[in-house]
Amino acid sequence: MSDSPGLASRLERWGTALENAALVILLGALMLLAVAQIVLRVFFSFGFVWADELVKLFVLWIALIASIAASRNNRHLRIDVLSHFVAEKYSRLPRIVVDTFAAFMCGVLAWHSWRYVQLTVEFEDTVLTNFPAWIAYILLPLSFALMCYRFILTAAGDIVRTFRPADDSGSAK
Repeated sequence: MSDSPGLASRLERWGTALENAALVILLGALMLLAVAQIVLRVFFSFGFVWADELVKLFVLWIALIASIAASRNNRHLRIDVLSHFVAEKYSRLPRIVVDTFAAFMCGVLAWHSWRYVQLTVEFEDTVLTNFPAWIAYILLPLSFALMCYRFILTAAGDIVRTFRPADDSGSAK
């Protein structure tokens, strides 16, 4: 049992590193492809047919992965007026409600985006001149499911902190 916190911590670090690496690689590829496409069109009157669509997919993927990272660090967009006027103890309940609602909405989006991916498989949709669309769009349900999971963990953590009596004896490591 003592390995589970270590394993969870390692998995969290690996996930963070993977998210950060994916963001850096995708952003670099996006910029390289966009600049190359501009240079090719301006100076050589030539461009890749698939490049504009790939740039759009890169923007989608970057937005989804950045959203996952924001939900990981609890740095997503949030209108948080209440926490500035009330004690931390009392601002947890609205946060629990909001995080639970966000988890629910991300779960709904994960479900419907999964249905969309299934439709792209069924209809054999393609992107980027004959590339299966489901491969390009599989990140949609995965990212919303991961955000749903993270919002559930955040809400559960706030619930535990709200109803657990203050015990400072085990907090120092």
